Amino acid sequence: MPRAKLLTVLGVTFGLAVTVGNMIGAGIVRTPGDIAAQLPTFWPFIAVWIVGGLYALLGANALAELGTLVPESGGQYVFVRRALGDYAGLLVGWNDWISTCGTTAAVSIVIGEYSLVLFPHLRGIEPVALAVIAILTVVQWFGVRWGGWTQDATSLLKALAFLFLIAACFYLGARHPTAPSIATEREGSMVLAFILALQAVIYSYDGWTAVIYFSEEVKDSGRNIPRAMFGGVVAVMAIYLLLNLAFVRVVPIGSLAGQKMAAGVVAQHLFGRYGDTILRALMIVSLLSAANSNVLMAPRVLFAMARDRLFWKGAAEVNKGGTPDIALLFSSFLAAVFVISGKFEQVIAILAFFFVANYTLSFASLFAMRRSVPDAPRPFRAIGHPYTTILALLASVAFLIGAVISDLRNSLFALGVLVLTIPLYLLVRRK
Repeated sequence: MPRAKLLTVLGVTFGLAVTVGNMIGAGIVRTPGDIAAQLPTFWPFIAVWIVGGLYALLGANALAELGTLVPESGGQYVFVRRALGDYAGLLVGWNDWISTCGTTAAVSIVIGEYSLVLFPHLRGIEPVALAVIAILTVVQWFGVRWGGWTQDATSLLKALAFLFLIAACFYLGARHPTAPSIATEREGSMVLAFILALQAVIYSYDGWTAVIYFSEEVKDSGRNIPRAMFGGVVAVMAIYLLLNLAFVRVVPIGSLAGQKMAAGVVAQHLFGRYGDTILRALMIVSLLSAANSNVLMAPRVLFAMARDRLFWKGAAEVNKGGTPDIALLFSSFLAAVFVISGKFEQVIAILAFFFVANYTLSFASLFAMRRSVPDAPRPFRAIGHPYTTILALLASVAFLIGAVISDLRNSLFALGVLVLTIPLYLLVRRK
């Protein structure tokens, strides 16, 4: 049977927009407080953000080759399956799809929380979150161009929102007296503290793979996918570094340490009683971009699995606008179930075990593809391979070990999920 195809109508602007939109979420307004608690001095506090960005660049370097070598939409599932087989592909695909739907729910819930504070007459957090998912689903249903335009617009608003906050910190910070510092003392090894801080930073950088979910929909993918991945990571690195420099210009690092909403402390110092309102408005604008990117990405994973007969083949349907509509309905329905049940946090915590495991399998796929199809056309070749890929692979394995140690309970749950995927795989193959 002929394989279902998506429309090749997206450009490099969309690639940059979906990368930036997916990478920058609520983490950047919270993570600086955790980092400051681990690294309460300036240079280590800044250096950990640079190292986290370099890890993302190493990953982008490897996955840009794979995304252009196998230019099919569906994310890491596509080339992991090609390189390592159906079972590895099924494992990566299911985890990626479920966690992306869970992220859609989580982001929508946060939008609902912030909206309810700004507009108390709203009827509740859950109705707002469900409305966000429903509206974005309708937009995607009209076609991939609509989804692309929405992503371009929301990502631009997100970038402008953070640039506004950065400018306000540097401009108003010079006019306001610096907030009094709260002394903090760090106990234990600096190396261990840096590793723990780096773990939080890498989570904040996650999302740099976004454009490879649309590989066959991006025009001139061999050129534009690497440009979008590298450009997006560099842009986010710049925003993160400027934002953290702006924060410590206004508030000493010691005063940020342990704050669950570090950006809120800064905004309150700058804008007084309006600080919380301004920050929540900025975050709503920012999170709409993240929600849209996840609503776009999740159906592509399910579509790719259905096209390969690792899911019900009906989910490989594509409407006239180029949207995998059945896969979109499945994905949005699961996100809505997460919102209503309130179980998305537990699901994401369990699947976080596979978060870096997916990257580990992806980097291993590059070695496998170099060996199995050495002469295949490669529009982009990973710079410095195999050394840069080995470095990214070792960093991922180390991060995976750290994730297991830091959250043993959910890691054991994840191993249980892994065992359950074996009969699921056998059943799928039999059908």
